[in-house]
Amino acid sequence: MKNRGKLLKVTRMNELKYEIIIYWSSEDNAYIAEAPELPGCMADGENYKSALTNIETAIHEWIETAKSLNRPIPEPKGRKLIYA
Repeated sequence: MKNRGKLLKVTRMNELKYEIIIYWSSEDNAYIAEAPELPGCMADGENYKSALTNIETAIHEWIETAKSLNRPIPEPKGRKLIYA
């Protein structure tokens, strides 16, 4: 049981390597956070910090759901997005 906490920490650290985009949405009156490498993985928050906290939770839940359904989980690419 001792190693379980260590494994969880390592897993959570890897989850933080996914690129996150945070922006203000006037339409939603909230900050929106997206993890573009994980399809449909989004969260919101009333401020930047809460949007970041919420997307970190959403990334973890996205990965846990994919594992439980035996679906592939993309590796974090660590690349920067290019906008046209």
